[in-house]
Amino acid sequence: MKQMTSRHGAGRWLTAAAAVTAVLGVTGALHSAQAQKIVTVVLSEEPEGLDGCNANRSTVGRVAKQNIVETLTEIDPKDGTIRPRLATSWTKVNATTWRFELRKGVKFHDGADFNATNASKAISRTMDSKLDCETRTKSFGDLKLSTKAVGSHTLDISANKPVPILPTRMGVVSLSSPNTRTDKLVLNPIGTGPYVFDKWTPGQEITLKRFNGYWGKKPVVEGARYIWRSESTVRAAMVEVGEADIAPNIAVQDATNPKMDFSYPNSETTRLRIDITQAPLNDKRVRLALNYAFDRDALIGSILSKDIEHATQIIVPSINGHNPALKVRKYDPAMAKKLIAEAKAAGVPVGKEIVIIGRTNIYPNGTEAMEAMMSMFQDVGLNVKLRMMEVGSWLKYLTKPYDKNRGAILLQAQHDNNNGDAVFSVFNKFACGGAQSSICNKPMDELISKASTMSGDERRKTWQEVNRIIYEDITSDVWMYHMVGYSRVGGRINFTPSISTNSELHLEEMSFK
Repeated sequence: MKQMTSRHGAGRWLTAAAAVTAVLGVTGALHSAQAQKIVTVVLSEEPEGLDGCNANRSTVGRVAKQNIVETLTEIDPKDGTIRPRLATSWTKVNATTWRFELRKGVKFHDGADFNATNASKAISRTMDSKLDCETRTKSFGDLKLSTKAVGSHTLDISANKPVPILPTRMGVVSLSSPNTRTDKLVLNPIGTGPYVFDKWTPGQEITLKRFNGYWGKKPVVEGARYIWRSESTVRAAMVEVGEADIAPNIAVQDATNPKMDFSYPNSETTRLRIDITQAPLNDKRVRLALNYAFDRDALIGSILSKDIEHATQIIVPSINGHNPALKVRKYDPAMAKKLIAEAKAAGVPVGKEIVIIGRTNIYPNGTEAMEAMMSMFQDVGLNVKLRMMEVGSWLKYLTKPYDKNRGAILLQAQHDNNNGDAVFSVFNKFACGGAQSSICNKPMDELISKASTMSGDERRKTWQEVNRIIYEDITSDVWMYHMVGYSRVGGRINFTPSISTNSELHLEEMSFK
């Protein structure tokens, strides 16, 4: 993470002056918030929900995780180490069971006690397959958990197979009040965190208030107001003129103020997920052609930051299981055309329409990146179209069950893993039972299952082999980049963005100058 020290060209973008004009109408409410110790955060999109069991989804986590709902353990984004949060300590009972000692004197926002019984209920809610909970599908896959209160504040968590890093995995499970309904997701999360959900005015704002009964140190920030503006230039300008305090995600061309702007590796990996079940994408030659048609260098330093790095797999180099032996495929349009011709000669319907399903504001300049890639694919003879969607519609293509009539899809996707291990990524994205997987390879599934029960060097090497199979043998993706984030922080507050800022924004870490 570094503070910005250079300017970026923005010739074809909305000027900061114009953006300032665009935000002048919101001064009254924001100045009222600033009169108190209220932080105003301007997001790129409105969350599609706020249920604590989806707090690992960045759109939800920026508001809720560790602010409203908390976890038993907390994963340090700097080095992946585990530290206490709602659990004070943990010990391994046997290969499948860990015992957690829970923090005493903690209350949920609705007055319910935080104890082993209620922690058990919260975990069971997250793991209930009847609830559409991304934390379960994304981070646990085929791992089944059971819980047992063995004392008022002592909780045993067991799994259906060995879990050598269970304390790490509990760092992604946010705990909601036992009074939270279990038959559907909620919009008003109730947790134990330093802030209470106040209200959500759809299309306008979400507000939080400080929880005076919080078990930890009393935060300086009294509350937060979350608003959203789709244009990066507007978000940056709002912070510049004092209409907002933080824009956690701005585009590279808007990071022009060295006093306010920060850049940092954000653990996000971008790709196009290829639906390999649909023709012509079910032919490996076509999938390879897409990869050779992509001029990866062309987007670096132009549409996207000059500091991003080429990706060959779902996890960044610092995460256990990353395979450094995988080589980036070179831009070779002649090879792409040759592969397409070979597929056509073999009877593959290479002229069939392929649609890129993009998500508006998934990352800054994401639409422009998709437009460029569509053009590259068209240049080698593929019939590729682009359809951009808001997050709610896009999610229908991300997660199973998929529409049977969806056709050939390339899904614009981004995944963050700052949790220290490939287990948080691979099953969900690539296993037969993965909720967001478009592939099914039985031998690879066996390796995924083995890797999740291993430890040490054996675990690392097995994950590396899984990533090799995905990249070389299956070619299930057009890999793009390990991303860099840009945040703008106003002069009113003390806060330094980190690798986790894109998915979590901890209000308790902020103070006022």
